[in-house]
Amino acid sequence: MRQADVSTKQTILHILKTQGAHSVAELAAQLEVTEMAVRRHIQSLEKDGFLQSAVVKLPKGRPLHRYMLSPEADKLFPKNYNVLALDLLAELEQEDGAMVERLFERRKVRLAERYAERMKGKSLAEKVRILAQIQDDSGYMVRVQSGADGGYTLVEHNCPISNVAYHYQQACRCELQLFQQLLDSDVERTECLAKGGQTCTYQIRPRSAQS
Repeated sequence: MRQADVSTKQTILHILKTQGAHSVAELAAQLEVTEMAVRRHIQSLEKDGFLQSAVVKLPKGRPLHRYMLSPEADKLFPKNYNVLALDLLAELEQEDGAMVERLFERRKVRLAERYAERMKGKSLAEKVRILAQIQDDSGYMVRVQSGADGGYTLVEHNCPISNVAYHYQQACRCELQLFQQLLDSDVERTECLAKGGQTCTYQIRPRSAQS
């Protein structure tokens, strides 16, 4: 894709984000390009799921299509969640340092309860696959490898909460404990993004009681 096309798309998204719904003609006027060019970008953005349209009936002539951002487009704009989370945790730590520990522990318990039913009655291989899907859906970019010893290596190439985990190691510790609980297996973290590693890597092995 040409750089000019990317820039025009970004400008369209910015206009719709800051000014609300626009017609093709209104966008063309602001961008100082042809309506045909705008339609091409609109079609591409619609295909990607970032735009939606509404039909406005006019007193005369054809109905007018006005375009606006879809909920999916929200992810394209900057977020400051990590900064907010760190600020809130720092405030909480000043009030009661032990509360931070309890907060991460409660999160672990809540996640364990949420996913326990999906793990029930499953083999270790199935549990690992389900856990990998859960983490992948949450943005961890997961890869799983099978080992010759019947174990598995679960690799997370991304950590959506890396800034929080860097300052609060409780996040990493609770994640490890969560994996051990959900998989009912021996799980060891051998590399950690928050500690300078290239990935978060977990070695998973069946417990002696498991087949």
